[in-house]
Amino acid sequence: MTSVIPKTRFSILDRSRTRQGHDAPEALRDTVRLAQQAEALGYHRFWVSEHHSVPGVAGSAPTVLAAAVAAATSRIRVGTGGVMLPNHQPLVVAEQFGVLESLFPGRIDMGLGRSVGFTKLIRKALGRDKEDAEDFGDQLRLLLGFLTGEQRTYPQVHARPAEGLHIPPYVLATGAGADIAADAGLPLVIGDIRGRSRMLAAIQRYRDRFKPSRWADAPYVVISGSVAVADTAERARRLLIPEAWSMAYSRTHGVFPPLVPAEETEAREMTPKERELYESGMRGQLYGTEDEVAGAIEELISKSGADEVLVTTSTYDRDALLDSYRGLARLAGLTSA
Repeated sequence: MTSVIPKTRFSILDRSRTRQGHDAPEALRDTVRLAQQAEALGYHRFWVSEHHSVPGVAGSAPTVLAAAVAAATSRIRVGTGGVMLPNHQPLVVAEQFGVLESLFPGRIDMGLGRSVGFTKLIRKALGRDKEDAEDFGDQLRLLLGFLTGEQRTYPQVHARPAEGLHIPPYVLATGAGADIAADAGLPLVIGDIRGRSRMLAAIQRYRDRFKPSRWADAPYVVISGSVAVADTAERARRLLIPEAWSMAYSRTHGVFPPLVPAEETEAREMTPKERELYESGMRGQLYGTEDEVAGAIEELISKSGADEVLVTTSTYDRDALLDSYRGLARLAGLTSA
């Protein structure tokens, strides 16, 4: 059977994770350097994320960071994974992306999510609450209307310089968000490759429901998740430990901490709840040698029919992370590095 991997685009989403002993400005500079390395390795796009008041994440202003990434690169597509639309006014989001597309024409992606602030106090500081996520569909339609110049909610209001520019929108989704993407005729970015049955069901529903639009004439699916590649399966597995512990800690303490080395996590005395969440976070991840990961990804692409894989791996060791992305680039046929 002919491999499907070389026919699939591979991209990177970096969350600008902070690391124990290193500060947030360093994490942001690391993100820009990683984008340059991703471009050299042949990845299709490089996206950055939005998090507010999170000790373990430096990326709070994705359009600002995307501008820095685009300025430091020359070919790779740059965008957001994503701007959380319920946190913002659609007019402002349209204007920001209009500026990005004007400065870096033909390279900007507008990835949009429907999450709100991580805690009640963060949501209050943003002037939002959980219910705002329920308005995502309406916000999305207004934003797209500002881009096309066809919105009628605010007569004589125009998003400049965005109006009339081609800025490809993507919807980051799980569950109901896939329906919103389908109804709007937009590409779908869907995470949680570990929950494959749920993901595959959402993808099928998206395809069945998809309505062609000026943005896309056919469904386009990007599957997203962590992938770790190393010279042994055990070394690849250890790359995933820092993020798994950070997630477990956040769900038991309400705070995402900076990443710590794998050996520090392994030596930690965990509560039963922490242990349960940590082990759950390690299950179902894609990791291994290049050959092992190639087989797992090929199976996932075949089952999902994905057009693109967006890799979101975070780990404490930046050099090991880059080696993992090099290995993934090789198995995907992106580079001979």
